[in-house]
Amino acid sequence: MTHDTTASTPLSPQWGKKHMRGDMETSAGTSLPVSSYSGYSLHARTPEDGINLILSQPGLSCSRVTRLSPTTVWALPEAGAELPPRDRPLRLLLEGHGSTIGPLLGETLWSDPRRSDAPIGIQLLGVSREQGQQILSLLDAATRQGHAQPAVSPLPVEESLVEPERIRSILKSVCVMQHQGTLRQLGRTLRVSLEYFDVEGSLLHWRREEPDAEWGAAPYDIEVVGYNSAYRMRVPALETRGERMVTPLPRRLWQVRHRWHRRVPAPTGLRARFHHPLWAELGVREREAVDLSFSGLCLLSPAEDLVFPGLLLRSIEVCGEDGEPILLRGEVRYVSDKSPDGQRVCGIQVSPCSPQDEARWVELVSRALCPTTRGGEQYPEQLWELLVDSGYFNLAGRTSEHFEELRAHFLELSQRAARLPRLFCQTVWPSERGVEATLSSVRPYRHGWLVHQLAKRPGKPEAPQVPGQILRDIHVRTLEHAQADPDFRWLVAYAESTVPLMERVHLAFARAHAAKGEALVMPVRLMQVSCDEESGLPADGLQLGPARFEEKSLLAEHIALHRPACYVDALDFSRERLELREVRETWNAAGLERERHVLVARRDDVPLAAIVLELGHPGTNLFRLLDTARLFPLAPEGREAYVALLDEARRWYAQWGRSSFVLVREDEDDSYAAAARLRDEPGAQPCLWLLSARLLPEFLEHVSEATVGRLPPRQQRTA
Repeated sequence: MTHDTTASTPLSPQWGKKHMRGDMETSAGTSLPVSSYSGYSLHARTPEDGINLILSQPGLSCSRVTRLSPTTVWALPEAGAELPPRDRPLRLLLEGHGSTIGPLLGETLWSDPRRSDAPIGIQLLGVSREQGQQILSLLDAATRQGHAQPAVSPLPVEESLVEPERIRSILKSVCVMQHQGTLRQLGRTLRVSLEYFDVEGSLLHWRREEPDAEWGAAPYDIEVVGYNSAYRMRVPALETRGERMVTPLPRRLWQVRHRWHRRVPAPTGLRARFHHPLWAELGVREREAVDLSFSGLCLLSPAEDLVFPGLLLRSIEVCGEDGEPILLRGEVRYVSDKSPDGQRVCGIQVSPCSPQDEARWVELVSRALCPTTRGGEQYPEQLWELLVDSGYFNLAGRTSEHFEELRAHFLELSQRAARLPRLFCQTVWPSERGVEATLSSVRPYRHGWLVHQLAKRPGKPEAPQVPGQILRDIHVRTLEHAQADPDFRWLVAYAESTVPLMERVHLAFARAHAAKGEALVMPVRLMQVSCDEESGLPADGLQLGPARFEEKSLLAEHIALHRPACYVDALDFSRERLELREVRETWNAAGLERERHVLVARRDDVPLAAIVLELGHPGTNLFRLLDTARLFPLAPEGREAYVALLDEARRWYAQWGRSSFVLVREDEDDSYAAAARLRDEPGAQPCLWLLSARLLPEFLEHVSEATVGRLPPRQQRTA
């Protein structure tokens, strides 16, 4: 396989890193609406199959083109060829597949006279619409022959799965969720579905969805679709009868994860409007949306739109369900081959143009991804009723009356959450009974989203659902929301290990990945601390006060030494993020409270221990999991200062109007609990749960598999 040589070429001082950030620029400083790596990568096997660059000055030289778009050409010059000048425009021709394009004007972007095998980069200037159409037609021909591919298209990730229980879990999920499959043979495909999974016999019962077709000769390559992956298997046929076929359980599955963000079909009638940034004479282009994700939009686009990979669309207008326009900016990432009706699929990476556009785009995409769910801002009172009816308030031995002081804050924040998608997600699953279930997430840290407040109404709604659908849907919407945050690196939760769902869905998965540092399950004690119940004990010669600069550095060093790296990164305990400065500014700009304060206990000016105090906006978490404190010893006798530090913490939280806070105890030392008047729920076994963003696609696959419930009887599936 040949590779695009420009992708690994070091930058020279004459080019500079500004071209890696987005728009290209000419020597005159004019911005061009294309990304640095635009167009198509060319990898012809013979000179006759390739495209050549011919320079007419100085002298005549010919170079093999390695990347091409209507704005940029990269080429490998002939051995001994003189490099083009940098100080004046170039005249050039493009030749290939029996046609010649030009003359074209350009200027040198990059060249390296020190290396004979280095490519040259040329920015094309003033390319007319007709010339652009000729270039794209030339690239179409090369693509059809397998000699060109979009320069920015990533290859899917493929993994071989051989563990029998994992294979069974995946195929069980596919069967229960009734996902469609494809049977592939040389020159044709058939649509199939996994109708029944005989677990005891390890047999798969398939149904052909095209009655007039034939099964053909075995063995078969079958692809089925999970949450965000396709799974391939090769199986023989044990029995075929009419539209049904029985195959054995495969010994191996090949998993292909297509995208970081899941795509789904666009809502019916959704259209997008844009202007071509290079050729204004094309006018407004209005095109039907095919599918979408938080970061992507696919449009039907005929060849006359003249779009190509790397083209930057500075304003794309999409109309939401209420008819109001949503403005996006985008980069074309993919253009498909032409279909028989002349249409192409154009894949665009998009981002909203303003916070208002972002909130409305997130809501539009969330509804398309999980049409059964809604944002909590539409159901604030019903959401509170769900928390009462589900028994959520009875956790940790509480009653609903205990939470009344937070009710007004909770309802107000629920209505604001949808307008702040970079900070909040509140998911509900509505039905004719009201709100069936809820799950929320909030971003209290620079790179970490806290998943919290899971509740489900007892019983079932009248409308039939696939087993486990409610829990699966609220997890998918909430976690995919965090995935849309470009700064997202960690999921954070406090999971109760005695709850079977938490153990099966969250904790077991994290433990399986903890050894690689991509997950953490840390037992903790969540101790309730009332601000009006001080210990009454003297400080015993301790000096208490805000941490000094050098003490913050000492604390960060201690945490880095005694806690896993994922803990430090997810909870912002590195020295540069210890004060939560950037997070606090983001929350405060939205009119919300978010603070972190470090207190230190000293004796004779020597630091003994520190307590890290965090504060969140009232009503964000009803169990006050954003009003948390953590104790850390800074000297061997540091625990002697814990009671005094907790008393000082009580005063700090009281100044902020809090009646209580939560001590997240990460040690097993009970020696100070009684003196400090700490309480927790007997029998509770909470854990701090961390999961890397890199594992989120796999975790969502796991959630899909772990919540499907039991396989239905065979007769139910064939009725």
